Amino acid sequence: MPPMQKKKITSVFNVFDKPEELPESTQELFKAAEKARDTAYAPYSRFLVGAAIRLKSGKIITGSNQENAAYPSGLCAERVAIFYAGANHPDEIIEELAVTVKSTEKVVDNPAPPCGSCRQAIAEYEFKQNQHIRIYFRGETGQIIQSESLIDLLPLAFDSTFM
Repeated sequence: MPPMQKKKITSVFNVFDKPEELPESTQELFKAAEKARDTAYAPYSRFLVGAAIRLKSGKIITGSNQENAAYPSGLCAERVAIFYAGANHPDEIIEELAVTVKSTEKVVDNPAPPCGSCRQAIAEYEFKQNQHIRIYFRGETGQIIQSESLIDLLPLAFDSTFM
């Protein structure tokens, strides 16, 4: 029996200390995500999430988390936005995604990345469009993390090639 092999998988992220370090178009995307965050319906978790997607055409699509007493019937902000984009702009390329969070219980000053279900949904769109999606995420305040591709957040993503 051959010896077991070990593989190391690494990801590289860009870290920005403040929004002013971002390109102006990405600052605009974060403002849209913050506005969307204010529309979140999160009476159970009290964790508000806003997402904004920029399509190749320049159009911005937003989404916010929508909870439901019948867990897990709610939907995360990232999936609200990406599914809306897919349903209403199916032939457009998604270039970038900004995500920001806020708690009604405390200040969130650490970058909050998309959850596992959202990562898989974003991966599906990267595979579909055969192009990476830049992802930016932050808390209410503090640093902003940027990933060039969802694969940096989900390196062993499941896709249709497995089926």
